[in-house]
This record gives sequence, structure tokens and C-alpha cells, in this order.
Amino acid sequence: MRQSLPKGNAVETITPQEMAARVGQESVSDWVEVSQKMIDTFADATGDHQFIHVNPEQAAMTPFGGTIAHGFLTLSLMPMLSARTDRPRIAGAKMGVNYGGNKVRFLTPVRSGSRVRGRFKLLSFDEKKPGQWQQTNEFTVEIEGETKPAMIAEWISQIFV
Repeated sequence: MRQSLPKGNAVETITPQEMAARVGQESVSDWVEVSQKMIDTFADATGDHQFIHVNPEQAAMTPFGGTIAHGFLTLSLMPMLSARTDRPRIAGAKMGVNYGGNKVRFLTPVRSGSRVRGRFKLLSFDEKKPGQWQQTNEFTVEIEGETKPAMIAEWISQIFV
């Protein structure tokens, strides 16, 4: 669940049934810069210091032309990008947890200094048992100025009310 309010505005609160009626709707986040500092911090957190992520001079000699974000960094932007949309909250939600993904595809590298945004399409929202709802979203990371997205994932979460 989102901790902060997007864009300084109040977040709409709806019932689980109202959310289920929104299947097929999309929301789009603000743009966020993927800086070299963000990439380096992710490399430190994960231990993945491959040169294409952290060595600008060496990465400049690759087909990428410079450093690129880790694919898992791109995937991990999901909560931040979701918080930067006008997506409603579920009234009475106690918590939300990741359940997993049906698929994840990394299509275009995110170059250091690029700006990305998240596009979220609600694919399903179903009650699994009383007070437990499962949602599946298509999560697309778009790169400013690129026609092909960085990543497309189908992600499943559970919300407890």
C-alpha cells in the first residue's frame, strides 16, 4: 500500500467492489530520473557491480554507450512509481503484500540519467476469501523519448481488509 500521497493531493478511497469495477483502467505516474547515484546504490545493496552498471568509462565502449540500470532496479521502481499515480486506496485496507509475478520482460535498457514512468493497468481484482483480495496489474516502465518500453511485468498483490 502507498505510504505517501501523490503530487500533494488527497488519495481517493474506494471499496474493494468499486476497485473490481475498475478492471481495465490505467493510471500513469510522474516521470522519475534514474540517476547514476541510484544505480550505484542499487549495486551496493545487491552486490551486483557489473561494469555496465557502475563504470561509465568501460560501459561507454559497449553497445549501450554508457551505464544502464539493473533490470531488477527497473522492476523495483514499482512501489515508488505506483505511489506517484492517482490510483485509489482500498478503504479499510490493513496491508498489501507482493504475491508474485506471472511474467517479467526487460525490453529496453534504462540508461543512466534517463527518465522513466510507470503505467499500471488493472487486469483483475478478485476476492480470494473474506477480507483478502488479489489484484493483478500489468506494470509497464516507459522511458522518456523511447518508443519501446524498458519493461513489462504482470504483477500480483494481495490486499487484506
